[in-house]
Amino acid sequence: MTQYLDFEKPLAEIEGKAEELRAMARENPEMDIQKEASALDKKADDLLKSLYEGLTPWRKCQVARHPERPHCKDYIEALFTEYTPLAGDRNFADDLSVMGGLARLDGTPVMVIGHEKGNDTKSRIERNFGMARPEGYRKAIRLMSLADRFGLPVITLVDTPGAYPGKGAEERGQSEAIARSTEKCLELKVPLISVVIGEGGSGGAVAFASANRVAMLEHSIYSVISPEGCASILWKDAEKMRESAEALRLTSKDLHELGVCDRIIPEPLGGAHRHPDKAIAAVGEALTTMLNELRDLSGDKLRADRRNKYLALGSKGLAA
Repeated sequence: MTQYLDFEKPLAEIEGKAEELRAMARENPEMDIQKEASALDKKADDLLKSLYEGLTPWRKCQVARHPERPHCKDYIEALFTEYTPLAGDRNFADDLSVMGGLARLDGTPVMVIGHEKGNDTKSRIERNFGMARPEGYRKAIRLMSLADRFGLPVITLVDTPGAYPGKGAEERGQSEAIARSTEKCLELKVPLISVVIGEGGSGGAVAFASANRVAMLEHSIYSVISPEGCASILWKDAEKMRESAEALRLTSKDLHELGVCDRIIPEPLGGAHRHPDKAIAAVGEALTTMLNELRDLSGDKLRADRRNKYLALGSKGLAA
């Protein structure tokens, strides 16, 4: 059953009426509801197109957070073969909010790492809603180091509200772990490709996405702070999240214009949660293309290009 966002309520009513008609027809095969149902379907399609053609930044945030949107685990299962998970940071624990391991993408050996939010109450609690602790970032560092040693490209799938801000995480060196993970991204002499598949929140995302190529799904977001957090700081009112979402320039379109995002991956009409198979396939095609772009570059060239890219960020300015 589809979960509708607040702004999709008119669409929910129309699609609900169409489904009611079809349910009545299933109970009474003599009923002819085809014409009425088709008219409702067309009305729903037109409304869906209208809603998604003009999404505001805040609505993009809502779509990026949709619980039915495909997560890291879904992409790994669909796009990668011979996936062998690697666990733990060899220091404290295994953080389930970060998953990763050896795999093949179209036959090419790679290291894939990503944030996993979970898809039901139990798994979301186990995965800490995709908010990594220090051991999660240290696990990522360990896997990136392993990939660098054996010359394997690294692919990261970013989907996190941000790093976990709890007391235990701070005691175990959260900020240092994030900084070390970002440093490791910049040091690698293998291709590093990142895709923001949902939320790219703060340093928790930067620690995975300081890459040669950064792609974003069309309705994903990437920002230094959540709109609610920004509104709480600037206006002392979290309800100002719509205004802060506009000011943060967090959409894929804005970030592509600013040079933070290198590629926008189109989503199916209605978002990745409506047609997850199509969204996953589009990400797979983009990953293959970006990997081919970097395949023949030397380690020194990859590292230098990555570092220069991030040193140059901001040169385009923030003019509206």
